Amino acid sequence: MRLFTLGRPVPASALAHALPTLGVDGAVALGLVRLESGRAGFVPDRWEPPSRTALATCDLRPYGDDAHDWWVASDLSELAVGGPLRGDHVLGIGGASTTLATWTVRRPVERALDLGTGCGVQALHLTGHARTIVATDISERALAYAAFNLALATDGAAAAPAVELVAGDLLDPVAGQRFSLVVSNPPFVITPRDEGLPLYEYRDGGRAGDTLVRSLVRQVGTVLEPGGVAQFLGNWEVPAGRTWRDVWAEWLDEQARDGVALDAWVVQRESQDPAQYAELWARDGGAQPGSEAHSRMYAAWLRDFAAREVEQIGLGVVTLQRPATDRPTWRSLDEAHGPVATPMGPVVDAGLRARTWLAEHSDDELLDVAWSCASDVTEERHARPGADDPSIILVRQGGGLGRVVRAGTLLAAYVGVADGELTARVALDAIATVLELGAERVRAELVPQLRDLVADGLLV
Repeated sequence: MRLFTLGRPVPASALAHALPTLGVDGAVALGLVRLESGRAGFVPDRWEPPSRTALATCDLRPYGDDAHDWWVASDLSELAVGGPLRGDHVLGIGGASTTLATWTVRRPVERALDLGTGCGVQALHLTGHARTIVATDISERALAYAAFNLALATDGAAAAPAVELVAGDLLDPVAGQRFSLVVSNPPFVITPRDEGLPLYEYRDGGRAGDTLVRSLVRQVGTVLEPGGVAQFLGNWEVPAGRTWRDVWAEWLDEQARDGVALDAWVVQRESQDPAQYAELWARDGGAQPGSEAHSRMYAAWLRDFAAREVEQIGLGVVTLQRPATDRPTWRSLDEAHGPVATPMGPVVDAGLRARTWLAEHSDDELLDVAWSCASDVTEERHARPGADDPSIILVRQGGGLGRVVRAGTLLAAYVGVADGELTARVALDAIATVLELGAERVRAELVPQLRDLVADGLLV
């Protein structure tokens, strides 16, 4: 912890005790540490003047999921190095990488692509369900870290999937290839192009505004096989007078010259104004609030957003799917600012399958299914004291995206009988009879609502 997390020197003798198999010389040979002489260090229970002192050249920490225990190496953080990061800094395990990992669909696939692999975190996860993996990055240092982490994880195991590491920008290194799954934690941070500002390979894509994310949306379909899925994180600009859904409707316009013939599920997890965004990223990399460097970067971000009349910046998760059949594409542009299920991968997988089924089946076919409420769905009824009937009925999803639907009389009646016994058609006709309403009117009102509940997993 002291050496590899805090970046503090330790006596070589203490390191030798902690690494009895590898040894100090082995750690030096792997490039994990370097040695200096004549410095005092910390030994458990006592201080002594060691002849040699070890200093970490990287961050090394345990990481894993339900089925794996890994060690992941990356560059030391700004807290450990005590100052700003180098431009080619290789980021370790952070909130963005763990978010993408938990949202990724884990279907078994033949070929997977980790676009912008960094230190290789997403590639490590892919080894659990992909037969072959290609991992790309523009940074040679990042690819070296990824190679080390993958070697450390597989340790020469014969059953380990083949991983090819390739240098290059975005999709250029894999042009003409096809994948069943593409995951990417790209350098999505919207960064001013001002002279003199520090640029970091792990976060800055070298493009103005949100061009990088937009380009990925428009181009990733070229490497997806039919039925293939692409998932990545992104930030997007929302100009004054528009909504984030307006922005995405333009990005996904199939009629445009470079239109996107893909299914799209975009979940906006957060929204920030330019000042919040500038504050977040101006201090990233080691600049301290109140310092001249921080103030200069903060002002540059505000100028950059003002030049494009940006009012809000959206942050979220993007899932795209290439249709496996000749059918119309579907779109889901959702907001989920609160807690969601962990992991989200199974939820996204089920949501893709449900939305695809809806796109391939008519309203009549929807009505011929005996739907039931998912096991995590509950109902809340709110009424004024003494009232005979509730004034508000809420249908609440306990998992997934945590959907809460305000149900009218008809929807509440259907949800109350949706137990998998009756088809939706029979149930709606019965409700129409009891309430003395026309069957066609009941279906016209409820079918669109049933489609939404099926898409979001409240009805299964």
